[in-house]
Amino acid sequence: MLNWIGWNMNKNDNASTPVFDYPVFGLGFRPFFILAGLFALLLILLWNAIYKGELSVQNYYAPNIWHAHEMLAGYSVAVIAGFLLTAVKNWTGQATASGDRLAGLCLLWLYGRILPFYAELLPDFMIALTDFAFLPVLAYSVSRPILRSGHNKSLVFIVLLALMTAANALVHLEMLDVYESTAMLGLNMLLAIIIVMILVVAGRVFPFFTERGLKGVIAIRNPLLDVLSIVSAASVFLLQMAGISGHILAVSAIAALVVNLVRIAGWHVRQVWYVPLLWILYIGYGWILLGLALSALAAYAIISYSLVLHAFTLGGIGVLTLGMMVRVSLGHTGRVMKVSNVIVTAFVLLNLSAFGRVILPALLPAWYGQFVYISTLAWLAAFALFVFVYAPILLAPRPDGKPD
Repeated sequence: MLNWIGWNMNKNDNASTPVFDYPVFGLGFRPFFILAGLFALLLILLWNAIYKGELSVQNYYAPNIWHAHEMLAGYSVAVIAGFLLTAVKNWTGQATASGDRLAGLCLLWLYGRILPFYAELLPDFMIALTDFAFLPVLAYSVSRPILRSGHNKSLVFIVLLALMTAANALVHLEMLDVYESTAMLGLNMLLAIIIVMILVVAGRVFPFFTERGLKGVIAIRNPLLDVLSIVSAASVFLLQMAGISGHILAVSAIAALVVNLVRIAGWHVRQVWYVPLLWILYIGYGWILLGLALSALAAYAIISYSLVLHAFTLGGIGVLTLGMMVRVSLGHTGRVMKVSNVIVTAFVLLNLSAFGRVILPALLPAWYGQFVYISTLAWLAAFALFVFVYAPILLAPRPDGKPD
């Protein structure tokens, strides 16, 4: 079985003809971005039906835990996998998983999404192990080229993947009745680590993308601000997980907000707003900043923590991951770094989805149900446009004939 899905580690692997010798398995971004886009649609369609009581399905997870887990360990992790498998190859000059090995990773991720719906037929331990295995296997896959090349700067991603593995374990320990009340802690840890990973990646790519996208612009890099922005944001999440609120949480959130504002101001120039591939990333970072600001309000119970949560997830993670998937897909398939009006519409729709799920409910809480419905439709429309435009691109060979 391991040989079939591509995890035979013999030195003579290249001597055999791969089973999955298709363009879509040329590099990690291709299959994982397709899976992420499709899953973003399916996940929200199912959750909307479950949330409204129109659908009742047997599941290994409780409904609210399933929704949160699949948004983080399903959709977000798929984007992370596609990005890391692609970026690590660029950073290290070493090959990452492709062909059969990449197909094996995709199947493992896919099984983790499907098996929870077979809770009546399969042992819970098998379902848990299948989902749990993906992150350590991904960490192993990207650690090999990092260690071979000595690119120690990228080891931070292995540490973050290890922490995500531990957080995911906490979710499954409650589902398996080993411990009580660990699932929410695990989910909050997953959210915190994903946001920290985004902040780490932002320090690497925002200045670079800004300079590449705007001729003559030099983005200001400040290593101290990079560290402070990450540490300050992580401290906010740690306080929230520890149940600490009031003045301590509010001051920490405001400090993290200020530090991250100063950081992004060093990269920002006015011309960014004329380039969709840039402004989508800056707006995504803006949703994280809003999440920090709302955390200060939630510390005094002025607003619901649900609004904070969705500012970070739907706004920060959703908007940034869509922007990154579009940019990476264009760059690594040899296409012009310019998006169509259809994708600009998708960018706008996704931000409207976040606006309808975070801002409007805060201003008009009596209309919460209607805003959630509008937000859902906007999310589905945004990702439907992404899949419609980019699935054919990701499935096809590069038009210039070069390898990925």
